Amino acid sequence: MVDVGAKATTARYARAEALVRMSPRARGALEKAALPKGDALVTAQIAGIMAAKQTALLIPLAHQLPLTSVDVRFAWQPDGALQIEAEARTTAQTGVEMEAMVAASVAALTIYDMAKALDKGIAIERVRLLEKRGGKSGSWQREL
Repeated sequence: MVDVGAKATTARYARAEALVRMSPRARGALEKAALPKGDALVTAQIAGIMAAKQTALLIPLAHQLPLTSVDVRFAWQPDGALQIEAEARTTAQTGVEMEAMVAASVAALTIYDMAKALDKGIAIERVRLLEKRGGKSGSWQREL
């Protein structure tokens, strides 16, 4: 594990995304909260938040961080994909990029789990960091 003891404690922020592609049938059921297992968007939002809080248990050598905020949001893209965007914040000696990416990933996996009865071909794509702020390296934003 990297020693961050000498690093300054600063406000840290990260935003990540995952895309989920599915059939029109699965999308329709998801939009109506009519999946056999219930409201997938609400469940995926909670799963993403819970996962961010468990990042240090899931990713070897990740630091356990006192998260001050985690948010998971959903938006349908013009091509039919579901965009999952996750944000994480802390005031700590290391960043929250992994927490944001874990939140987006687990939210996407939850969508798959809840909608797989209607579409076995659901694909999770493009899990990636979109933005980070804070720390020695400062701010970074992906050019879209």
